[in-house]
Amino acid sequence: MSRTPEKEVCAAGFPVYLHGFSAIDSYLGRGASNTVHLLCGAGLADLARLFEGLRYPGAALADAALDSSGRTWYFRCEDSPGDAGTPLPLHKIRASFSFLEFYRDCGTGYFHEPNGIYPLLRTLKAGTQTSETGSLWEPNPRADPCRVAMDGAMILARYFPETGTRKINAVAGDLPGCRSPGAEEQRMLLTELLNIPCPGPGFEFLKSCGFVAAYWPELAAMDDVDHSKEFHPEGNVWKHTMETLRYRKPSAGGGFDPRLSLGLLLHDIGKPLSQPPGGRGGQSRRPFDGHAELGEAQAGRFLARLGFEAPLIRDVCYLVRNHMLPAALPRLPLFRTGDKMESPLFPLLMELYRCDESSSFKGLDGYYQSSAAYRSYLKHRRNPYRSEDGKKLKRK
Repeated sequence: MSRTPEKEVCAAGFPVYLHGFSAIDSYLGRGASNTVHLLCGAGLADLARLFEGLRYPGAALADAALDSSGRTWYFRCEDSPGDAGTPLPLHKIRASFSFLEFYRDCGTGYFHEPNGIYPLLRTLKAGTQTSETGSLWEPNPRADPCRVAMDGAMILARYFPETGTRKINAVAGDLPGCRSPGAEEQRMLLTELLNIPCPGPGFEFLKSCGFVAAYWPELAAMDDVDHSKEFHPEGNVWKHTMETLRYRKPSAGGGFDPRLSLGLLLHDIGKPLSQPPGGRGGQSRRPFDGHAELGEAQAGRFLARLGFEAPLIRDVCYLVRNHMLPAALPRLPLFRTGDKMESPLFPLLMELYRCDESSSFKGLDGYYQSSAAYRSYLKHRRNPYRSEDGKKLKRK
């Protein structure tokens, strides 16, 4: 595709706008997300003529979607009041939050804000963000509660990451009889949240309003499992998991490696399963014994249910199953670790270990020792005169 989808629609004479998160991020000058939200005056038949491979993810998510170059464009079709090229009546369109009623005309580049949110956006652009959004934070009473929960979580994580738990709990409400979001909606939400530097407030919002318990019960169970303060003074399994996500390093091209992000989110998902009935695994002599193996299976089921692709599921399961290995690397014999260190995923496993250790207040001494052991292995593996464990080889 030589032109982006929005330019293709513009070239065909139809009005098209970035809207919601895509328009706001464009105004703030943030990098392009893997998900682009478009509002256009073209109908489904018009879009089908313009694009091959157009798919229809369901009206609750979008009227149409297009996957290209690792990104997904979601189209919401609104009938134009006149001929092609006539602007859409943006003042009549209602989002889940008035904060999201923000648009960028892809033809002219102009922004439109029916609700007067420029002052707030300017503070965000200047880096002087505030958690006080006033009436902009009040959801549209006619909006689907499930959409309110998902959009509210994204607003918090993207733009107001310093919002405290008390404020989150005050804003979040229950989800009374809302529809069940489809797998693609859940996958998009999870992927977008994990591509944000500090997704914790978004996850807290989803947990507070009941979304996590209703649709991601595997994650909700982590909030019921206490950690021994000796090993994890930062809190229970849920709080520890949220803390690990803060220590990720962005990829060279921006954003975060989805394998690492999902690996961190799910690395302790097996702990609720590893506790004895009625027991408190965090206080036993061998806390959460076998949780990595149990977590591997649980993570695989969770990701498959949300429709993630098999190669990504396989990589994340490798990280979950082996996340305890790096800590023992300096003291384990090579015959037990060599095949694991041969994996191209092992550097990512070490990065997961660094985030895990950073979140536990233990310090990074263990990580540095394990890194030294891994570097030593790589060095000796390349040396034709030494074995992989560093012993001299006998010359024939």
